[in-house]
Amino acid sequence: MSTTANCSRVTAVCVMTMMMMMMATEAMPKAGGQSRHTARPHRKLETVPLQLDPGAVAPPTHTRALQNASLSPWTYNVSRDDALFPPLLSEARCLLRGCLDPEGREDLSLESRPILHQTLVLRRVKAEGAGHSYHYRLESRLLAVGCTCVRPVIRHQE
Repeated sequence: MSTTANCSRVTAVCVMTMMMMMMATEAMPKAGGQSRHTARPHRKLETVPLQLDPGAVAPPTHTRALQNASLSPWTYNVSRDDALFPPLLSEARCLLRGCLDPEGREDLSLESRPILHQTLVLRRVKAEGAGHSYHYRLESRLLAVGCTCVRPVIRHQE
């Protein structure tokens, strides 16, 4: 298995676990019968334990690489940020402005557009007042995961 695939699978398991924990804590009533949403206008930062189990990763499935078989081909740019989990993020970049016709020529009457996916990552943050102590903050990222072919939007002026 590749390192990028492992990171993606561990991230998916981690994000799903954190989302379930967040939904469960949101649904729990506060002392006095008030929900979290009506108790205070400002939300308090909450720390939850997190354990990553590499054994919970789904086995790899072999799928055909689509980026070169698409009518709107793309390539991947990989960025690294050691303060994030996962530290490597792959983002698609469309190779053409138009789309490929059946003969393999670029057709500019259509447009190649990125397919965007919102994903959650963990950012490592140094804890205030603690020497070498860190915590993780959940962040949302919008990443291009591939490209698709679309008809251009045409706006007629009056």
